[in-house]
Amino acid sequence: MIASRSLHVLATGPLVTVQDRGRHGLAHLGVPRAGALDVPAADLANRLVGNHADAAVLEVLLGGLRLRAGTGCWIAVTGALAPLTVGGSARAHARAEWLPAGATLSLGTPVAGVRSYLAVGGGVAVTPVLGSRSTDTLAWVGPPRVEAGTVLPVGEPTGQPRPLDTPRAPQPGPLRVSAGPRADWFGDEALDRLCATTYVVAADSDRVGLRLDGPALPRRRSGELASEGMVLGAVQVPPSGVPVVFLADHPPTGGYPVLAVVDEADLWQCAQLRPGEELRFTRRRGSADARG
Repeated sequence: MIASRSLHVLATGPLVTVQDRGRHGLAHLGVPRAGALDVPAADLANRLVGNHADAAVLEVLLGGLRLRAGTGCWIAVTGALAPLTVGGSARAHARAEWLPAGATLSLGTPVAGVRSYLAVGGGVAVTPVLGSRSTDTLAWVGPPRVEAGTVLPVGEPTGQPRPLDTPRAPQPGPLRVSAGPRADWFGDEALDRLCATTYVVAADSDRVGLRLDGPALPRRRSGELASEGMVLGAVQVPPSGVPVVFLADHPPTGGYPVLAVVDEADLWQCAQLRPGEELRFTRRRGSADARG
């Protein structure tokens, strides 16, 4: 029997996790931040169903989610454009939809993008861990991954659903970067070379980092760097010379030099890039190292 205010998960795809705004201020204790990778998409889903911005949602990797509602509730799906049905009937993307009690919601494989976000009126009310309901996939801090048989509690609604929300859609493009703290470990033109190169997203990318394929960035300095704090969006260059962009589940410390840091406003794109797709960087205008 399904609990009243709950979602009963029947099936999942490759990965479904609970995410909110993340677990901030604990990096000094070795705890990653976690949180939704595509923040604008998660925020939009919450607005559509009348939630506060910090309400927890489901982050769904490449579709495959099926769940049943214990009681009627408003839902919204944003992010990667995936076919959505309720009780076998098609429903709209990025719009508040009613999920009746006992009805089954199905989310298919996205036609574009990687991660979809499912918000429910009242939020996914799993027990917070260290102040957040987010799942960190590096150390598995927070609620466990969502699997078939999981019963997710749903909170009480805090607002009314919005029939329409039309924010300015973020436009994909090159990731804006500023010089990182260890740019001096590379040649004088390393940042220019980074921004002039077209990289390809590697298949082993995940919530920890967007891994890339492309030409190596040569170092000026050899040897090892003592582990130091890492930030969201750090463009770290391992011994291979091919950069990695650190995402929400990145380790709090790292021992490879950081050439650049991606503007946080652009990181949503990393959540939606598929393996094999191209990626470019550009200098952030207004930064001290910007040219032109």
